[in-house]
Amino acid sequence: MDGAMTEPGESPHELLNPPTLPPPTGYSHAVVAGPGRTVYLAGQAGHGPEGSLPDGGLVAHFDAACANIVRALEAAEGRPGHLVSVEIFVTDAAEYRANLGPIGEAWRRHFGRHFPAVGLFEVKALFDPRATVELMAVAVIPSD
Repeated sequence: MDGAMTEPGESPHELLNPPTLPPPTGYSHAVVAGPGRTVYLAGQAGHGPEGSLPDGGLVAHFDAACANIVRALEAAEGRPGHLVSVEIFVTDAAEYRANLGPIGEAWRRHFGRHFPAVGLFEVKALFDPRATVELMAVAVIPSD
């Protein structure tokens, strides 16, 4: 796992960060998924079961969205180390960049130090106009 940010044994996937690319922070340049069941996780904002969003803006929404990704993944009998890619959609990329510290803390709280392929996209709006962030992910759960 050349340049991987995951502890050994946490992920069955090979996280690659070649020295010919800039050093990644919070993501991997490439992921070679191990064999298993592919799980596509739908867009998850920070909604609770009753549809409410947490107070606190982007960081609180990101934290709750990460928790929702983990819950959806657990329903498929997966865990965060099985994630191979995460797409982050935000309504304000500048606000996201300004909060990298707390956002990183939220990431590690839910996903540990597992950093799959990640993309950040600023969008005009999300399905729920109150939401500020939504995550989509793909995981590959190893075959037993």
